[in-house]
Amino acid sequence: MNNSTPSELLNTHTQWKRRRRRTPYKKHNKEASESNSKPQHSCIMNATQFKVQNVDLQQVRNQIQHRTEGLSSRTLVLRRGQPFTILINYDGRPFNPQREKLVFALGPLDVEVPLSVSGQPSPNQWSAIQEKSLPIPYAPCPLAVSLSSPVSAYVGVYKLQLRVETGQSAKTYFLGNFTLLCNPWCEDDPVFLPSEDLRNEYVSSDYGVLYKGSPCNMFPRPWSFNQYDKGMLDICMQLLQISPQSQADMKKDLLNRSSPVYISRVVSAMVNCQDDKGVLQGNWTENYSGGVNPSTWSGSGDILRMWSETQYSPVKYGQCWVFAAVMCTVMRALGIPTRVVTNFSSGHDTNDNMVIEEYYSEMGEKLSIGQDSICQVSVKHNAAEFEKFLFVQELVWVESWMKRPDLGQGYDGWQVLDPTPQEKSKGIFRCGPASVKAISEKKVDMPFDVPFVYAEVNADVHEIMVRNGKRLSCTVKKDKVGVLICTKHPGSKKMQDITAEYKPKKDILRTECFSAPLKVELQSAKFSDAGGDLGNLVPGGIAVSLHLLKAPIVGENISFNIIIINKRNVLKRLRKHVNAQSKEYNCNPKEAFWKADNDLEIGPYESMAVKHEISFKEYMQKEVKEDHLVNLAVVIEDVESEERVLASEEFHIKSPALQIHVQNKRSVIINEQQLAMVTFTNTFDVAVSGELTIEGSGLLEEKVQISLKIQPGETIWRPVSIIPRMTGDKMLHGSLVLTNLPIILRGFKTVNVQAV
Repeated sequence: MNNSTPSELLNTHTQWKRRRRRTPYKKHNKEASESNSKPQHSCIMNATQFKVQNVDLQQVRNQIQHRTEGLSSRTLVLRRGQPFTILINYDGRPFNPQREKLVFALGPLDVEVPLSVSGQPSPNQWSAIQEKSLPIPYAPCPLAVSLSSPVSAYVGVYKLQLRVETGQSAKTYFLGNFTLLCNPWCEDDPVFLPSEDLRNEYVSSDYGVLYKGSPCNMFPRPWSFNQYDKGMLDICMQLLQISPQSQADMKKDLLNRSSPVYISRVVSAMVNCQDDKGVLQGNWTENYSGGVNPSTWSGSGDILRMWSETQYSPVKYGQCWVFAAVMCTVMRALGIPTRVVTNFSSGHDTNDNMVIEEYYSEMGEKLSIGQDSICQVSVKHNAAEFEKFLFVQELVWVESWMKRPDLGQGYDGWQVLDPTPQEKSKGIFRCGPASVKAISEKKVDMPFDVPFVYAEVNADVHEIMVRNGKRLSCTVKKDKVGVLICTKHPGSKKMQDITAEYKPKKDILRTECFSAPLKVELQSAKFSDAGGDLGNLVPGGIAVSLHLLKAPIVGENISFNIIIINKRNVLKRLRKHVNAQSKEYNCNPKEAFWKADNDLEIGPYESMAVKHEISFKEYMQKEVKEDHLVNLAVVIEDVESEERVLASEEFHIKSPALQIHVQNKRSVIINEQQLAMVTFTNTFDVAVSGELTIEGSGLLEEKVQISLKIQPGETIWRPVSIIPRMTGDKMLHGSLVLTNLPIILRGFKTVNVQAV
C-alpha cells in the first residue's frame, strides 16, 4: 500500500510526465542512443556501445611469423602477401556486425578495408577478417582481426586506423604504424627466391665477404651489413622517403614502390649523392681530408647512421665496394635478395666500340692517357658530368633477385645494380637493374643499362706502345676484362665463380697467374708508325709474357718470371726493359719505382725464362699502399728489326692476416658469454703500431678498440668477450690499421650461434 501524501503523489506524477516528455517512445530509442547530442545518457550508451579501449599489434608473434624478428624499427615490421593478427580490446558490449561497421584505413594513401566476419583473404587486395577467439574466463574476449596485404602492396610505412560506424555517427581510432617489406618467402611476390638456404644468405644474413685485389692475388674482405642494428630499418625507409621521386609526387612514388624494379633504381641513385641527398660521396684521390679513407670502413651501419644523424649530409668517402655494400644492406632490409659481386677487371667503353685502350711508352711505362679505361669513375663529386676518367682494377656492384615482367619471359632472376656514380641512366647517376641473362645473350636493346654492363665484362683491351705520339705496337688482350666475376658462396666464406652467368663459356679465357710453362704466349702485333687504324696487324717474331711465381704478400719479395719465345729460325739479339709502377686506386700510374734493363741473346725457336725479384724495401719505400695496384711491364726489343713487344701484369700486394679463434666454436649459445682471441705475428723487420678494432653484428654490443705496438717477430694475443644476441651464422672480424706502414691487416671468423 502506498503511504505517500497527495502532494507527494502529485509531485511524483509531475516528474514522471516531464521524464516522458524528455524520453521518446521505445521506437525512437535507437535514434536517441546514436545521437551524440545527449550527454546525460552517456552511461547508458557506453553500456550498449562497442568502444575501442586499446589495440595489441602482436609485434613479437607477427614478426616471428613474417621472419622480420631482429629488424629494429619504431613500428611493427611485416612482409606483404601474408596475414597478420591484431587484438582489439574494447569497453562495453562485443562487436556486433548488426549494430556497427568496422573499417580499417591505411594511410597515407587512404585505402579502406571493411571488416568481414568470414571469408578468405584476397591475394590481390587488402582484406580484414574476424578471427574466432577462444573464450577467456572472467574477462571479455578481445576482437581478433586478421589483416592481409596483397603482394602488390607498396613497400613503406603505413598508418593504421580503425573507424567504428554506427548509424549516422562514426569514431576513428589510431591503432599504430607498421612497415611493410617485400616477401621473398611468398611465391607470388616478384622477389620470391625458391630456396631457404639462398634466402638465409641473401636476405637474412647480416655479414658478407667482398672480394678485392686482382685475379692473380685476390683477397676476401669481411663486411658487416648491419641491417639488424638499432633503428637501421627506419633509416633505410628514410632513404626512400627523401628521394627526389617521393619529394616530387609522394602518391605516385608510393604506388610505384610495389615494384622491386622501381625500388632498386631509387636505391641505386640514393646510395650516391650526385643528384640528391644521397648517402655517400665518392673520392678516388689520395686526399681524404674532411672525411674517412674508404679502406677503413668495415660495415654499413656507421655510414647509414652518420648520414641520418647529419640530416642527410653525404658521408665522406666511398669507393665502389663501399657503395655496393651499403646498397646491399638497404636492399636486404627491404626484403629484396641481394649479393655483392666483384668484376675483375671492369671495362668502361666511352665510344661504344667495345675496345679499351691503354698506352705505354717504348720503355714499358704505363701512361695516363686514353679516353677509355678499366674501370672509370668520376673524380668531381657533385658535378653533373665527368671531368676526368680514372681507372681501377676491380669494380664491385650488387645483384638483386626479382622478376622482370617488363622484359618478357626468360629474364627473371639476378639483376645488376651499381650505385657507384659512373654514368647517367635516364638523367640520373644510377645503373640497373640489368638482367644478367640479357647481358649473357648480348640483348643490348633491353633496359636498364644492359649495354653499359655488357661492355664492363666483355670489352677487348689494346695495350698500345707509343713513341713521340706515334704507335709502335699493340697487344690485344681478350681475357683482361671480365676475366673473373665472383661473389661469396652461400653458407660459406669461399668464393663462388659466376663468370659463366655473364659470358658464354667459350668466351671465358683464363691465363695462369703463377709459374706457367713456357708454352704460354700472348698475342703480339706490329703497327705502322703512322698511327690511326688498328686493323693492319703483322705477326711478330718474338712472344713475351709475365708470370708471378707466388702471390705477393706485404713484407716479402715479389718474384716473377719473364718468358721469351723466339718464333724464328734465326739468332736474335734483344734488349729487355722491365719496370714496376705503383698505381693509385684510380689507376693513375706513378713514376716507376723499380727498373731493370739488360741485353740478351736467344737462339732459333728457343724459349727462355728470366727471373726477377723486387725486395720489400724497394716497393714499400715507394708507398705501395693497400688499395694500390702494381703494374709490372716488360718490353723486349729486337735490336736488328727494332720490333718491340710488350707484356704486362697488374696485381695487388696482399696484407698479412690477423688470426681470430673462438673458444668452443661448436657450442656458441645465445646470451651466453664466450671468449675469442685475436692474434698477430709481426713478420716485418720493423716495429709496427696501430689501432686494433674488433666488431661483430649480433656478437658484440659495440666495437672493441685497442692500441698496439708490436716488435719485429713478436706475437700478440688479445682476448675479446662476446655475448651472442641472435641465433644463426654470425661473423667476428678485426682490423689493425698501422700508423707507420700504409697497410691495414684484417681477419675474420664465422660462428653459428645456437638456441639454448
